[in-house]
Amino acid sequence: MMEQVLPRGARVATTETAATTKPPEFSLALGGPLFELYRGAHLSGDALEFPLRRALAITLFAWLPLAVLSLLDGHAFGGAVKVPFLYDLEAHARILIALPMLIIAEVVVHRRLSPVIRHFVNRRIVATEDLPKLTAAINEARRARNSVWLELFLLVLVYTLGLWVFRNKIELGFATWYAMPESTHMNLTPAGYWYTYISVPIVQFMLFRWYARIVVWARLLWRISKLNLHLSAAHPDRTGGLGFLGATPYAFVPLLVAQGSLLSGLIASRVLFAGQDLLSFKTEAGGLIGVMLLFVVGPLVMFYPQLLRAKRKGAAQYALLANRYVFGFEKKWIESGTPNTDQLLGTADLQSLADLGDSYSVVAQMRTLPFKITDMIHLAVVTAAPLLPLILTAFSAEEVLSRLAKLLL
Repeated sequence: MMEQVLPRGARVATTETAATTKPPEFSLALGGPLFELYRGAHLSGDALEFPLRRALAITLFAWLPLAVLSLLDGHAFGGAVKVPFLYDLEAHARILIALPMLIIAEVVVHRRLSPVIRHFVNRRIVATEDLPKLTAAINEARRARNSVWLELFLLVLVYTLGLWVFRNKIELGFATWYAMPESTHMNLTPAGYWYTYISVPIVQFMLFRWYARIVVWARLLWRISKLNLHLSAAHPDRTGGLGFLGATPYAFVPLLVAQGSLLSGLIASRVLFAGQDLLSFKTEAGGLIGVMLLFVVGPLVMFYPQLLRAKRKGAAQYALLANRYVFGFEKKWIESGTPNTDQLLGTADLQSLADLGDSYSVVAQMRTLPFKITDMIHLAVVTAAPLLPLILTAFSAEEVLSRLAKLLL
C-alpha cells in the first residue's frame, strides 16, 4: 500500500505501537505546493493519476501561445529572422520533449520508488530497535518534500539566476522568432515574452524541483545507511540483501531523457544556426552524463561501508566454517584409511561439501555497491540517446549508414 495524500484537514489515527513497528509510507513524487495545485486544477488525484492529462495541459500552456503569437508576428515559418519558430529545435526539445518527460517522471518515480522503503522493513534489513529512527528519517524527508518554502525558493531561483542564464548564456545573439537585436541588447517579441517569462521558467522550475527531490532522496538513503542494517554476505542477490536498490536509478530514466533532450536541442541550435562545431560540445556532453549518473546512482554509494563490513565479516565466518567442515570431512573420509566407496556414494556429506562451496563462492562474489557496472552503462546510454541525432548535423545520413555498415560487416 503506497503513501496516500489525505484531504486537507483530515487526520490519521495512529497508535504508539504502530508508529514504532511499521514505518510510514513514503513517495518522493507526492506532496508539495505544485502537487496541491495539480489536485486543485483536477490534473491529478491523490496518487498522481491522469499523467497524460497533466502533461498535455502544461505542455500546451507553454507551447501553444508561442505558435499563435509567432504566426501573428510572421515569424513562424520565416520572415526577417534567422531562426523561425517551427525550425527552432532547441525550443521544441525544451517544451515538447523535456517538459512532458519531467511530468511523466512523477508517475514513474512514484510507482518504482514507493515500495523501496518498505523493503527495508519487510525483509528485516532494519533492526527492530532502529524502526523509530527509520520513521523519523522518513518524516523528515516528507517535510522537506512538502516544503512550501523550498518550492518558493526554486521559483525565485528560476526568475533570478535562471532568467539571467537564459538571457546571457543560452539566448541566441541574432534575430529569432523570440528576440530581435537592437543596438546593444535584444528586444523580445510578443512570443518571446511568453517564452522567456512563462515557458522557459516552467521547464526550469520542473527541472530544479527534481534536483531538489533527488537531494531529499539522497539524504533519506544516507540516514538509512547509518542504521543498524542486517546484511548477509551469503544472500543470493550478491549484495547482502540490498539488491532491490540496484533498480532504483532506473526510476529516473525520464529525467535523464529530459536532461539529454535539453542539451541536444541547445547544441543543435548552435551547430545549425550559429555555425559552431559539433565536436566542440564533447565536454558538455560528457559532463552531462557524468553529473546525471552522480545524481541518480551516487546516493547508493552511501551503503558501501556497511556492505564492505558485511562482506569482510561473512568472508571470515564462512572461511572458519569451511575449514571446520573440510577438516572434519577429510578426517572422516580420507585420513581414517581406505574409504568405503559404497558409503561415500550414499552419504549427504558430499552434497553438503558442494553446498558449502557454493555458499562460500556467493560470499566471495558479494558486491560492495548495490548496483552493477552494466547499470551505469545503461543509464549513460539513456542520457546520451537524445544526443545521437546530432550526428546528422556533422554527417549526412548516407555517411552515417556507410560507417555503421563498415563497423558491423
